[in-house]
Amino acid sequence: MKARTPRTIAEAEAIQDELRPLVDLTGPGPLRPARVAGVDVAYEGERLSAAVAVLDGTTLEVVEQVVVGGRVAFDYVPGLLAFREMPALVEALGRLSAPPDLVVCDGYGLAHPRRFGLACHLGVLTGLPTIGVGKTAFVGSYSAPGTTRGSWSDLVLDGEVVGRVLRTRDGVKPVFVSVGHRVDLETACHNVLALTPRHRLPETTRISDRLSRMGLIENVAFE
Repeated sequence: MKARTPRTIAEAEAIQDELRPLVDLTGPGPLRPARVAGVDVAYEGERLSAAVAVLDGTTLEVVEQVVVGGRVAFDYVPGLLAFREMPALVEALGRLSAPPDLVVCDGYGLAHPRRFGLACHLGVLTGLPTIGVGKTAFVGSYSAPGTTRGSWSDLVLDGEVVGRVLRTRDGVKPVFVSVGHRVDLETACHNVLALTPRHRLPETTRISDRLSRMGLIENVAFE
């Protein structure tokens, strides 16, 4: 499905309303994905660099990477971030030699004011199993999870569980996991723990973040 760039906030929200019913929240999604992709976008003014880093699901070694340069497609509006970078991300994923079994976004899925964050949007457009892993809570309330790795608590918005607050390292700040598309929450958290053997953030996020910033430095073709 092609990414659409709205002209107004109202048009962007209408697109979200149209696509939201297409989200698959039941999954269950892959428990042992062979190829796991991390996606991230770096900005410099109106330029952006969208990166996809594909890791081996067992060794967590990088097996493929793509960087696409572009221009910001939409003004920054909270809750509508996906429209800024969606065309470049879809293009980058489309350049991979083979589709990944799971996509990990640096952001949110269901944990979103309109229940349609970046991970949901990207999953619906590409058809790929997708999850969101945020560094902070964008929406909702929660109780602090236990201090040991693997501890978690519900992230709740308007009485609905929209994600989990997951501890990936003992005594370190948790991350915020939410379903994007074709993955259930239990499977999403299982994969996040598998992707965080040494650090707070998934290796997919760490590597794609570095790759996107290098794209700006190396001036990957911007149009």
